[in-house]
Amino acid sequence: MPSLNQFDGFLFDMDGTLLDSTPCIEGLWRRWATHTGLDADWVLQHIHGRRGIDTIRLVAPHLDAEATLKMLIAEEQQTLEGTTAIAGARALLEWLAATQQKWGVVTSAPRQLAIAKLAYLDLPQPPVLIGAEDVRHGKPHPAPYVQGIAALGLPASRILAFEDAPAGILSARAAGLAVVALRTSHPDHALGDASWIIDDLLDLQLHASMPQQPEDAAC
Repeated sequence: MPSLNQFDGFLFDMDGTLLDSTPCIEGLWRRWATHTGLDADWVLQHIHGRRGIDTIRLVAPHLDAEATLKMLIAEEQQTLEGTTAIAGARALLEWLAATQQKWGVVTSAPRQLAIAKLAYLDLPQPPVLIGAEDVRHGKPHPAPYVQGIAALGLPASRILAFEDAPAGILSARAAGLAVVALRTSHPDHALGDASWIIDDLLDLQLHASMPQQPEDAAC
């Protein structure tokens, strides 16, 4: 794992990377799949790292994807309880802010939902936020990270990406970024396209001058 000081900018996925809302998300999609008559376990195989609208178009092409997504987002915004910060996330983001580093979030979640989740945990709001509605093609297409790179105004070679899902890793790599993958949602064999694999963001404290702060157990 390289030192963070080797890079001038940082782009983060959100769910599974900065925060964990897996119980909320999987419960939401499981309820929807059951109600829709789909195999819930099969649907859950296609939700991580992808935009909701892309998942709906894949698993239920017969439905109105935009209307379905609107309904799911409204429900998710009401069910944030149980969302927690990934270990090390708070200290890392506060270090980035304190040292005036360039950073941002590139997420498959809609912009307002991403803002709501970060605010729920009182995590710093990113100076750059690329949400689901900001790109024509979602992950694993490189477009989300290409837009994130442009927003930071740095060469791709000077930016480090953080991801937890294969689709996100492929997106970041295709955009020319080095990628750190977290073992928060997938086994190592699914993260093989990443440059490095770590358990969580606490591992980074060994490689940069970051403050040693206790993490909130939950919010």
